Amino acid sequence: MNLVRLVSRIILGLAFIFSGTVKAIDPLGSTYKFQDYFQAFQMGFLQDFSLPLAILLCTAEFIAGFSLLTGIRQKTGIWIIMILMSIFTPLTLVLALTNPVSDCGCFGDAIHLTNWQTFGKNIILLIPAVILFISRNSLETGRRVISEWLIISLFVLCFVAFNFYNLKYLPVLDFLPYKTGTYIPEKMVIPDNVSSDEYKTTFIYKKNGVEKEFTVENYPADDTTWKFVDQKSVLLKKGYEPPIHDFSITTINDEDITQEVLNHPGYTILMISKKLEDADKEKLLKGFELGHYCTRNQIDFYILTASASDELSSFNNELQFCLADETTLKTIVRANPGYVLLEKGTIMGKWSWSNVPEKEWFTNLPL
Repeated sequence: MNLVRLVSRIILGLAFIFSGTVKAIDPLGSTYKFQDYFQAFQMGFLQDFSLPLAILLCTAEFIAGFSLLTGIRQKTGIWIIMILMSIFTPLTLVLALTNPVSDCGCFGDAIHLTNWQTFGKNIILLIPAVILFISRNSLETGRRVISEWLIISLFVLCFVAFNFYNLKYLPVLDFLPYKTGTYIPEKMVIPDNVSSDEYKTTFIYKKNGVEKEFTVENYPADDTTWKFVDQKSVLLKKGYEPPIHDFSITTINDEDITQEVLNHPGYTILMISKKLEDADKEKLLKGFELGHYCTRNQIDFYILTASASDELSSFNNELQFCLADETTLKTIVRANPGYVLLEKGTIMGKWSWSNVPEKEWFTNLPL
């Protein structure tokens, strides 16, 4: 029995430390996932709590795993894990059945699982969790209670600080498709030998007040007594999707300049603000100052946003504002505003508003 408990501790400890760590590396990614869930379940009033909940969740996971592996406040770790498993196991079953959000985000963007895979993972982890919970009273209780709580508190503070570091300076590890060194056009290509999406299409026709569904093979093409009503397409099998499939830049005049930006032979700086109205004004002004400096020194500078046109009209600073999909902008850089340096379609650097280089740095780039 001791061996079973030891194996259970190791499995759960490693799983929860990993899950908590990858979420802490990208706390904004977890925040966006909470927002997706709140929107899907019509709980928009909780949107403002998304970031605190994201930090709370990953910290609880990490501390629970740390507690199991080290034996420090082990009963506390078991209780945390059982509470989390009791909440998320039935929740992931609901998600698997209804599929309101395609990726659960349980391992951040490091590992993507479908909702059914997530539910299966939770069922597997529930076995060692129950074993430890049932036998928790047989565990030895540490005598140095105060010192153990001090150790746990110290790790909580350090882990929360790690979250805020990644929020301010961008994730220390980039699990997203737009990492530094990526040649964007290459990631947009669909190979010839891959499968595409498979759909089942049905046609709805009406005759004598009765509606009936037909397939492509048997719809009444030559029977004029049937009147077409509607068409439905259901995705049967997801085909190959390139890592970057939604990168598109258009001007406020609806001109697509994506290829122009990607093929530009020199350096290009993208200032990315998913919503200008949500960004701090001082941070925006610093970005605009950089933009004016770059344009004076023949460096292409674009401001990419998903803000509405009426919001853009309030900025009259002669810089090039462009429109892009909000989800894409969130994926490119986890900051508002954030900055991306391109050279011939390759990402040469990424920064948040807090660590973007001084403007003179960009004019000293090697030719």
